[in-house]
Amino acid sequence: MSPRPTLAAVLIVKNEAQNLADCLATLDWVDEIVVLDSDSADETQEIATRAGARFYINADWPGFGKQRQIAQAHVQSDWVLWVDADERVTPELKASIEKVLAKPTQNVVYSIPRLSWVFGRFIRHCGWYPDRVLRLYPKTLTGYDDALVHEKVQIRKGIKVRKLKGDLLHYTYRDLEHYLVKSAGYAAAWAEQRQQKGKKASLSQGALHAVGCFIKMYILKAGFLDGKQGLLLSQLSAHSTFVKYADLWIKTSTRGPKE
Repeated sequence: MSPRPTLAAVLIVKNEAQNLADCLATLDWVDEIVVLDSDSADETQEIATRAGARFYINADWPGFGKQRQIAQAHVQSDWVLWVDADERVTPELKASIEKVLAKPTQNVVYSIPRLSWVFGRFIRHCGWYPDRVLRLYPKTLTGYDDALVHEKVQIRKGIKVRKLKGDLLHYTYRDLEHYLVKSAGYAAAWAEQRQQKGKKASLSQGALHAVGCFIKMYILKAGFLDGKQGLLLSQLSAHSTFVKYADLWIKTSTRGPKE
């Protein structure tokens, strides 16, 4: 009988002292923890090393996809489990992962249902749940793409995707300011990525996509069942959608004061 493959939990972080200890406490059963930091100014490193993680720094930020590639290169275990500092592995998810490792299958990556806590409640509608994310796979099988933002695990020919049971809890935003700052960062990265591909956008495009986003989340995906939080999240998501198109329009269709 073959030995159980080893498992590494891998995180990319920056200034996550507020979240990291609680996250790592739900990972005390894995064989290895790898943390790649983007030059934090808080106690992130101390918390990680105290939990037994192997800690690395890459301060020259290359984008989310490439940063994950660098982190994976530090992994010594057979399998990779990706977790963000604001996420928590539930006992049910742990049991599901251990079941996979007990009888591993070739050429398979696993998706995990993610349940997000936003502004005082878990969001079960708005198109946000089960919000499956590909986070578990053999290290030599695949990895993330080069995307600056909204990076994805590469699903090459012959790779199958299977579903795990048990939620990954996601405590995504501390407050409204945190949402707006985080959203603005994603919008800027999205616009930069599109600009690099020669894409342009218009404000009317942004407005149409924003309206469509609200209708989809609040009505078609039953965001109204998430109460006031569902309404607020749908409105904020529509705003964020408009902002990313507006940012691309500014980058590609406007001039500076000396031009």
